[in-house]
Amino acid sequence: MKKFKRFTILSTLLFLIMSCSKDFIDLKPKSAVSIDVLYKTDKDFKDALTATYNTLQSQYQRFYIWGDIRADDSWQQIFKNNSQSYSDAFVTTSSDGLINSSWLNYYRIIFRTNTILSRIKDADASVVKNKDRYIGEAKFLRAFAYFDLVRLFGDVPMITAPVSIEESYKIGRKSVDSIYNEVIIPDFLDAKNKLPTKYTGADIGRPTKGAATSLLGRVYLTQKDFVNAESTLQEVTQMGYELLKNYNDLFDYTKDEHHSEYIFDIEYEEGIGEGSVFTNAFLPNSAPLFSFYGIGGYGDEQNSPTQTLIDLFTSNDLRKDITIGVKGGFYNADSDFVKLPSTTSQTYTKKYIVPEVVINDSKANWKVIRYADVLLMLAEALNENNKTDQALEYLNQVRKRAGLEGYTGLTKNDAREKIYLERRLELSFEGVRWFDLVRTGRAFTTMEPFGMQQFMTVFPLPLSQIQLINNPSIFPQNKGYE
Repeated sequence: MKKFKRFTILSTLLFLIMSCSKDFIDLKPKSAVSIDVLYKTDKDFKDALTATYNTLQSQYQRFYIWGDIRADDSWQQIFKNNSQSYSDAFVTTSSDGLINSSWLNYYRIIFRTNTILSRIKDADASVVKNKDRYIGEAKFLRAFAYFDLVRLFGDVPMITAPVSIEESYKIGRKSVDSIYNEVIIPDFLDAKNKLPTKYTGADIGRPTKGAATSLLGRVYLTQKDFVNAESTLQEVTQMGYELLKNYNDLFDYTKDEHHSEYIFDIEYEEGIGEGSVFTNAFLPNSAPLFSFYGIGGYGDEQNSPTQTLIDLFTSNDLRKDITIGVKGGFYNADSDFVKLPSTTSQTYTKKYIVPEVVINDSKANWKVIRYADVLLMLAEALNENNKTDQALEYLNQVRKRAGLEGYTGLTKNDAREKIYLERRLELSFEGVRWFDLVRTGRAFTTMEPFGMQQFMTVFPLPLSQIQLINNPSIFPQNKGYE
């Protein structure tokens, strides 16, 4: 169930009080009502955390533009004058609305979690009975926000406590390594020690010990700290997660999305104003297609599979059908092929197809991390640690589920390439590909034919923030975007 997304009146009040898009880190204006009175009871802190997820929902509605369209497995076929097309063609500028909104979203999360952590520190544990859990949850969310920020923008301001508006203007950019070592890693470590192994009832969907440990493993892998990545990801394999037997069940939204392979999603729910856009966004604009699948509205023609990705799937790969629809059309209930209009996108993913009544009100979640990803990351870490035979055991678990034969006797270099390939096939359209290319040093060689320049492993800082701080000595634009 996803009841924890049904925000209370108090959560909404917190959201309104703590939001200010004109400020550097979403700071409370001097004239705002004090929120001290809202941080007293266990429920107060729980509601404050719940409100923070609203921002995550908003941010991840367009995360595919960063993780998928930016890379080589997805492209913007039709519209050529929006953030999606600019990211696809490597012409994103610092004034792009996506850049500004993403920056503000992540710093809203950071501001809110900093506020929660500062208030809960001295809270009476007999009153705030879930104090440790809430600390873990706040640190998870803060680490999560900073991890995305440094992967998108590189050096960014590191703020770990509430600050005044005046102070914020003097905070410069901190190095990526400092943010990893001083915030992201310590926060995830503390979160995995404080968060429960699972939730029940209305709390299902909040981050768990497994989610914190899995994302910490991803952090270590991104840093090329393969020793810590191996040991951390090995912990996850002892937490009771299992691959679903049928890959397609991952994307069957008539079933519970919190299954044995689920680790952490951005949660959406239809019918209460908390739905996702993915069903509409990723489909061609075809009335017969929408009628066949029972989808309201129209297709937004985004995040289309490239021919390169289509050609990578072998005919016996059980993942192909759900990952990529039939090119140029679909088969109806009578097995007749129905062509798509020539004016719409001709390729599409079926991973987010679910019946919906209202446009952009899908119950399809965004999968931040699932167990197959953990297995492939572990395989990568083991291989880099010269344990190739062990690495293949985890790689082959994923391949077996896909109906493919396992690998044996590979060299370290061959295994590395096979793992990279398997991640493309397994995790397509889940916001992973671009970040895999960057962290493995293959982004420029892969994407140069599409317009990438060497400095474009990060995006430009928002022009609004450059102008607001107006001090290049502490807040310079990323090189190449000046």
